[in-house]
Amino acid sequence: MGIHGHHLPQPPLPESKTRRNTVRSLYKALARGNLNTVGQLLDQELEWWYHGPPNCHHMMLMLTGKSKHRDYRFRPRSITTVGELVIVEGWEEEIMRAYWVHVWTVKDGQITEFREYFNTWLTVILQVPGEDGKENVKAWQSEPQQRLNWSLPDLVLTV
Repeated sequence: MGIHGHHLPQPPLPESKTRRNTVRSLYKALARGNLNTVGQLLDQELEWWYHGPPNCHHMMLMLTGKSKHRDYRFRPRSITTVGELVIVEGWEEEIMRAYWVHVWTVKDGQITEFREYFNTWLTVILQVPGEDGKENVKAWQSEPQQRLNWSLPDLVLTV
């Protein structure tokens, strides 16, 4: 509250926080089985890529309604923004050895692209302007690689 009980206008959220909140809302809606909210957050022409074992398309099965929200619970352990990307990482050691990375592209409050990497380490490289053209800069890398001590394929996503 501002002076004399009036609400002061709030500054707009930075784009990165808005994108992160959009993706957090998606995971919360999925955990509750709220498919209406899920549908509002996803672009109708969602592009999707997958890398991992053929029987682990858990997120896409949930997004298409082919599995229930209780069939597989995604518990994000970290959420990071890199430009228009929101990178979500999680793993489950107790029940099954599962490690996953979701890379969401969020534009104007809508999720337009989804990349799912299951039991695959990921490194994200940004191409930025440099003195001799474009330079590659490591923007993100799978966090638990040394801690989990699992042998998994490692992919590079260049954006």
